[in-house]
Amino acid sequence: MKILMVHPHDLFSRQEPWTTRIKNIAAEFRLKNHSVKVVYFPLVYRKGNKRFYKGGIEFIPLSRQVGEGNFLKNIRFFIKESKWADIIHFQKCFHYAAMPALIGGFLNKKPMHYDWDDWEIKIFHYCAKQPRLVGIFLQVLERFMPLLCDTVSVSSFRLKQECQRYGVKENRIFMAPVGADLALFHPQISSVRIRERYNIETPIISYIGQLHGGQYAEQFIKAAKIVLNSVNDLTFMIVGGGYRLNELRTLASALEIEENIIFTDSVSHKEVPLFMAAADIAIACFEDNDITRCKSPLKIAEYMACGKPIVASNVGEVKNMLGGVGVMTEPDNPEDLARGIIKLLEDEPLRKRLSQKARDRAEVIYNWRNTSDNLLRAYSVALEQ
Repeated sequence: MKILMVHPHDLFSRQEPWTTRIKNIAAEFRLKNHSVKVVYFPLVYRKGNKRFYKGGIEFIPLSRQVGEGNFLKNIRFFIKESKWADIIHFQKCFHYAAMPALIGGFLNKKPMHYDWDDWEIKIFHYCAKQPRLVGIFLQVLERFMPLLCDTVSVSSFRLKQECQRYGVKENRIFMAPVGADLALFHPQISSVRIRERYNIETPIISYIGQLHGGQYAEQFIKAAKIVLNSVNDLTFMIVGGGYRLNELRTLASALEIEENIIFTDSVSHKEVPLFMAAADIAIACFEDNDITRCKSPLKIAEYMACGKPIVASNVGEVKNMLGGVGVMTEPDNPEDLARGIIKLLEDEPLRKRLSQKARDRAEVIYNWRNTSDNLLRAYSVALEQ
């Protein structure tokens, strides 16, 4: 099968690290002997940028520059390129990528698949004050994208419900939550490198993830304060970067626990498994809102693949993902999060049991092989339309 995949962000920039999903799915398709092209939109586009191959996948950079001329140029590109494809796969609904691809696909009568992994309009309004007209445009696109495409994959049951509410038929909706790279994330990775780098000898409690809007590391810091009132000999680590980093450092200082918290700032994705290996307990804390109810958090799949005992907020898809292999706590409740951490700290046999069960669950369900298989089933239905 010839698969043309489209993502509106920069697949090779640390500033946009949420592109892991499409890169891993594309790699799985190549392992299954499909031909894959991935169109992406670099943060900085230069006229000399050319398509290139990596891992047997053809990557094609396009400009996201605002303006009628560039928009028409991208439409012409997709009209030509979509002739090659058997199916066109969109991730996210940003207009500068989705609309030219939709036009090219429609004109060439190609089946189209929409991979809906986040409720983008909710994230848009949460992150910062944004232009109202841009928000309205994004909301319209996200509302109608599932109806414009032949099939839809969703990362959570809540997004499936939204699809059905929009009028998408049940047989056109496919579950495709996040997965982990089982070769990259596994329990055999040594923790020595990270412990030596930061000179840590105590147990490590880790939060790993972006520090942008829609993330909730402040709950982790508040819980750390509570835990440290009972257990002093601990290190808390926040692995990741983003515009909220300084705000979180200020919070840790205000709570007088800055000496017990390490902020790593952004790390490369290749280093993430090393930081996970160093964690004795891994944390995934969230509020209960429309954004979190729609997510299948990548960090949970990767924590499980590394065989980590996990404390997570009971919201949205999280409970389904863990399936009993982690300690569930109330969302937006640092006190309950702290109780979950202390429970695992005090029960080593429980930590060991959860660790093994977590890895087993990742091997069976939450890996990119399974996600790509679900998408191929969706493509088959789209091709039959």
